[in-house]
Amino acid sequence: MSSITQTIPLDVPSAIAQRRSIKTFKADPIAPELLKQLVELTVAAPSSYNIQDWQIILVQDEAQKAALSAASWNQQQIVQAPVTFVFAADPNAGEQNLAAILERASETGAWNEGTVNYFKSAIPQFQAGLGDKRREYAIKDAIIAATHLVLAAESLGLSTCFMNGWIEDQVKQVIGAGDNPDLAIAVVVPVGYAAEPRLNPGRLPFSSNVSVDRIGNPYAG
Repeated sequence: MSSITQTIPLDVPSAIAQRRSIKTFKADPIAPELLKQLVELTVAAPSSYNIQDWQIILVQDEAQKAALSAASWNQQQIVQAPVTFVFAADPNAGEQNLAAILERASETGAWNEGTVNYFKSAIPQFQAGLGDKRREYAIKDAIIAATHLVLAAESLGLSTCFMNGWIEDQVKQVIGAGDNPDLAIAVVVPVGYAAEPRLNPGRLPFSSNVSVDRIGNPYAG
């Protein structure tokens, strides 16, 4: 099948406004250059200290898709979509070798020498100080990256669905991380061309869950 491209990307507000969770996908492939663009926009996401504490696995092989679907209560959107992004979170990333991150930030001028020297010790100390919250912080960063993905995909004519229905240990086995007890699965996101229309189901009024200064002081807009 031929791939489909959208020649004029949507702006960010339009992508946010029109995006819906899609549960059925066409089999049309995503062009390699478009997929690369999606990956670039995904990893452009911010992360704590820029440690980029995610592992993103693009599941495309048919057998791998079937195994991932089986690990996700047999949800078929994984089998249908040409690629599913698995966002894993590495709680130990900040305590590993940060040389590549520090050197790149220095080369771009984003971090001066003083900042780089400070971060050499501050980042691992901060991460170690998080204790049991390291997993939570890594998952937050991975979710931010996943949000970049779904909005970038929408802007480029693709559809997505955040999936939270999967068995973590089984997903880790599928992606080859079964022997890494610390790695967490943050979210699973099929990406492809929608095979169904989805209307906006609506949102609650601001006053129900948006407040000013304190909960219970509703934002009127």
